[in-house]
Amino acid sequence: MLAELEGHPHARAVLAPALSPDGAPSHAYLFHGPGGAGKRAAARALATEWLATGAPDVVGARARVAAGSHPDLTWVAPSGAHEILVGDIDAPVVAAANMTPFEAERRVFVIERVDELGPQAANKMLKTLEEPPSFVHLILLTDRLAEVLPTIRSRCLLVRFNASSEKQVAAELEALRASPETALACARLSLGDAVRARALVSEEGIELRRRAEEFARAALGGTVAQVRPWLGLLAAVRERGEKMLVEIEARVAAELELYPRKERRRVQTEWVERARRARRRGETEALDLALALVTLWFSDLARLAWGTPELVRHWDRERELEADGGRDPQRLRAAVELVEETRLRFKLNVSEELACEALAYRLESELGW
Repeated sequence: MLAELEGHPHARAVLAPALSPDGAPSHAYLFHGPGGAGKRAAARALATEWLATGAPDVVGARARVAAGSHPDLTWVAPSGAHEILVGDIDAPVVAAANMTPFEAERRVFVIERVDELGPQAANKMLKTLEEPPSFVHLILLTDRLAEVLPTIRSRCLLVRFNASSEKQVAAELEALRASPETALACARLSLGDAVRARALVSEEGIELRRRAEEFARAALGGTVAQVRPWLGLLAAVRERGEKMLVEIEARVAAELELYPRKERRRVQTEWVERARRARRRGETEALDLALALVTLWFSDLARLAWGTPELVRHWDRERELEADGGRDPQRLRAAVELVEETRLRFKLNVSEELACEALAYRLESELGW
């Protein structure tokens, strides 16, 4: 059994036939569970086993799967800011699934964030999910099972991955040189998502936390007009986008050297568009995380008001929470609802600056100013 399935009894049970020499793997699996639970690692490990089976060079096949260069493995990540685009799956998955394997006995397609599969792209996928060739296997990944379209979910075998424990996540963050207090706080703030926890202890995550707290505390203190906290928050969000852009540009420069000179202009044009989308996605994710932190600040104040300090998630901000304490928990609950409503609105491509500014003033009013 794969080491990547340790600690995931449901996944071990469901995938046992897929790993047995006499077993019959399903044509489509849907791996679900919180971020950082190990779904991607398990998907790659499963693909490795399938593509190495019967290979004349087993070690070489395994190495190429690990490097992402095996010709019979297609790994798809969304390129849109909020969704998987038709172009992400049309040629790479739907068309490619009808082609016989290049060298292995199977072709494996892994699609990340399948909860972001829009209706148009989903319709393209349905026939492939319903009647794929016998050599095709699809592994779909999601952190949000409830948001996967029923038409997609019903055609897959569900495989559940469990969240890491709070203690495990905190220990991992301490290994990244976070203090014990910060590690525990970020483990709690991540709500079981180890990927999000790691993001929170990064340099960008620390700044994002600071700006989110500034946003929440300005509304609590009635200083929104003076502080204009949405500006700092959005600056931290755009800094994340800029960093992603720099990383991608470095990859482009390295990859362009591998192409013939006459191909480079075309490849560079494609990469420019991919970089734009990746930057936008990075900013979208950072903004959503920042507003989630604002929500959790109000939630922690409500927990203190209700007399349950042991449930507080901002473990390393005790002094600041005490300074903001003594609030009406019902007003705090209404504030949480306002933030969550705004998070949902961003999926409609509203102006981020105007939405955050409006949210700050609405929160201030709701909290009694």
